[in-house]
Amino acid sequence: DLSTGSRSRDGLSAMSGTLPHFLQEPDDAYIVKSNPIKLRCRARPALQIFFKCNGEWVHQNQHTSLEHTELGTGLKIREVMINVSRQQVEDFHGPEDYWCLCVAWSHLGTSKSRKATVRIAYLRKNFEQEPQGMEVPINGMIVLHCRPPEGVPAAEVEWLKNEELVSSIEDINIDTRADHNLIINEARLSDSGNYTCLASNIVARRRSATATVIVFVNGGWSSWTDWSECNIRCGRGVQKRTRTCTNPAPLNGGAFCEGMSVQKSTCTSPCPVDGGWAEWTMWSVCSSECERQRTRECTDPEPKHGGRLCDGVALDTDNCTGDLCIQADMDSNNDVALYSGLAAGVVTVVVLVIALTLYRRNQSEYGVDVIDSSALTGGFQSFSFKSARQGESKQQCQIDPSACMTRALITVYARQDYEKTENQYFSPFPLPQIPTVNSEILLSPEVTYGPPGLTLSCPVALTIAHCADVSSEDWNIKLKRQAQDNSWEEVMTVEEESTACYCLLDTQCCHLLVERPGCYALVGEALTQAAGKRLRLAAFGNMEPNFLNYSIRVYCVNDTPHAFQEVVSVERGRGGRLLEEPKTLLFRANSFSLQVSIQDIPQFLWSIKPFTTCQEFSFSQVWCSSQSPLQCAFSLERYSPAANQLSCKISVRQVKGHEQILQVYTTIAEQRTGNTVPFFTQSDCTITSQTGSRAFKIPLSIRQRICATFDTANAKGKDWQLLAQKLHIDRNLGYFARQTSPSAVILSLWEAQHQERGDLDSLASALEEIGKVQSKHSTSADTLDHISKTIPSSDSIMNRSSEELDTNHT
Repeated sequence: DLSTGSRSRDGLSAMSGTLPHFLQEPDDAYIVKSNPIKLRCRARPALQIFFKCNGEWVHQNQHTSLEHTELGTGLKIREVMINVSRQQVEDFHGPEDYWCLCVAWSHLGTSKSRKATVRIAYLRKNFEQEPQGMEVPINGMIVLHCRPPEGVPAAEVEWLKNEELVSSIEDINIDTRADHNLIINEARLSDSGNYTCLASNIVARRRSATATVIVFVNGGWSSWTDWSECNIRCGRGVQKRTRTCTNPAPLNGGAFCEGMSVQKSTCTSPCPVDGGWAEWTMWSVCSSECERQRTRECTDPEPKHGGRLCDGVALDTDNCTGDLCIQADMDSNNDVALYSGLAAGVVTVVVLVIALTLYRRNQSEYGVDVIDSSALTGGFQSFSFKSARQGESKQQCQIDPSACMTRALITVYARQDYEKTENQYFSPFPLPQIPTVNSEILLSPEVTYGPPGLTLSCPVALTIAHCADVSSEDWNIKLKRQAQDNSWEEVMTVEEESTACYCLLDTQCCHLLVERPGCYALVGEALTQAAGKRLRLAAFGNMEPNFLNYSIRVYCVNDTPHAFQEVVSVERGRGGRLLEEPKTLLFRANSFSLQVSIQDIPQFLWSIKPFTTCQEFSFSQVWCSSQSPLQCAFSLERYSPAANQLSCKISVRQVKGHEQILQVYTTIAEQRTGNTVPFFTQSDCTITSQTGSRAFKIPLSIRQRICATFDTANAKGKDWQLLAQKLHIDRNLGYFARQTSPSAVILSLWEAQHQERGDLDSLASALEEIGKVQSKHSTSADTLDHISKTIPSSDSIMNRSSEELDTNHT
């Protein structure tokens, strides 16, 4: 036992004779704000430990020491701590950072620890480089640069997308390791958003300005569809094929597809060919049965394309012995021949009667004689057309549409600094003398805006009325402009998509966006016989000077608001009275004439000259009439001056086409005594568009805010393309894409569409609908909601000028 204790004391003595070994050395530290830091040292075996800072010993009173004996070895372990304040560090002005180290003593000597630096921590407010917003095509590379603010210790950088942390570990397409920059190798639509660079250290956290990244998709055309079937089963028709800008569809402000979305081509469908018999063959040799035969084939021509087969028999037999082989009672044969002859005669008479009846019905379904109005001296009367403006030259016009040139005043809506361009004129378009289904005819008045050489900062919204029936695809309608040599050049087809001009075809008018002053008109080519144009029908009447005859005049003009003005002007001069509200008749391109007849005349009160109850216009007169009214007159004579009531019907019909009835009921006494009856009650026969300050316009302040909202693309795709879609003007978007302010041009076209109704409510509804689909974090949704609420109702603007509305909303 004594020897064991002796060996233990010898081991402790040997270990205590070594140099001190540091179990804990002081670490680098940062002073945050005004909080002091603690530096620690721990060593064994250590008799003493002192700190030395910046080459000077720290006073013993500033040390805090702890000492204990390690179990198992019995060696002394000493731990020393000191506090370093912010003031101490700030007062030090050495060539290097403030530093401290530990010195430990044992029986054999001293040991020094590592130097620990003490620095004041901070983080500047301003980033040295902030990320910038950008627009990138899909699959392109996105690089967002970020250099964090200066700081001690150096700031670490993280990236936020829409306030959510971006992780390069979860998405291999994203790299955030390259010098604090955010790199997205291949941009996706989902990468659109608001990005923020976040810098932080132990002192503070700083956020950069938000950078908006928009990943856009340029539109691409899909493949053409197959050609449609020809729309005519027999003859010349039209077929089309389409493609859509959906491969891919433009998104987030991407470019719209260039080119046409619809192609049309003429086609010819073979007509059915009915079969016809060829010549009979020669008779065959007489057979043992005393018969001979001959045949014929249905090959002249052969039935094709669904045509009917030949009627009759292909095989004919005959007795070749002069009936010598037949043994039969001759009296019986004579009776058969007699009855056969009588039956054949009866059948022949019946056929002739039926054929004559059908022929007469085909000529007239009224049971009266039909005559060409050009053969009646009393059927048409020359009359003069007076201009609607004083100072215009007067012209004497006959009923021939090619011999008359008329002019009338119309108003053309054009926005330039939110003003109206007025006092525009139109005149008839040159027409072919021999009309065919495929020839061009004038469908609208000629509309001119100018003066020539006028330069505007934005396109002019021009509205031209037309009379074409556009419910089907039987028309090829073109916009033409008059050249300097007075010839007419084609601008575009209304269904064509062009960046030089914009056409929006409605049922009764065409809205244009044009940039060149000049004279414009709509012409149409009827592709099929089903093509039709609208005619306006009206009946006027007045007593003749002898107070016995009453004259009824029926007019047929193109169904456009201004074509009827000449008729109104003439009848005012004559003292004519409108007998029935004007009606519309659809006139087809089937080459059949137009018949006008008077019916149900009181037989014991009134009489009419023979052969004048039905008059007729030829197809060319009606189809090729431009603005020249077609007129026919009926002269009725009353048997007694006491007959002061007249009631009858006037039927206007196209042969094998539509019919319209004008019901006449008038009191002759009222006209003689001068009692007044409204001359004209339909509002669309006069020019109703308001001009100047009373014209319908979106208030200027609201218009400017809408343009500011939609002209700039954003990550949610709420740009001018969405505005066009909600306002149903989403065709030919390539035209708007080239404008400086697409939204302003879209609103100008929308104003032209709603001139008569002045419907601001639909605009407010569209903006409200767009606002509902906006992101809940988007401020544009609040803007749209505010704009929609500030738009006045339609009723409130009916009696207020645009200047008043602009003032109120400003």
